[in-house]
Amino acid sequence: GGPTLAAFGVSGALTDPQLCVFANGVTSARATNNDWGNDTIVREAAAAVGAFALQPGSRDAALLVTLGPGAYTAQVSGANNSTGVALVEVYEVP
Repeated sequence: GGPTLAAFGVSGALTDPQLCVFANGVTSARATNNDWGNDTIVREAAAAVGAFALQPGSRDAALLVTLGPGAYTAQVSGANNSTGVALVEVYEVP
């Protein structure tokens, strides 16, 4: 999350985060997202695992991705080289 963090009192939240997931040792992203777009599947998965809800139309980044066993890296950057505070959470979705 980025913009939604402001609702929790976090100052300096990244206003337009981009999220990328990389497999260990691979240079191209396995999955990316910039602006989660109020995706129904992401919203339902977040509710199922108890993640805080993102605001519809927010510029937060969120992914729902199936990953096999192995090591992965989640990387957050600011769109247009912006900077700020971001939070990355990882959940196992049943």
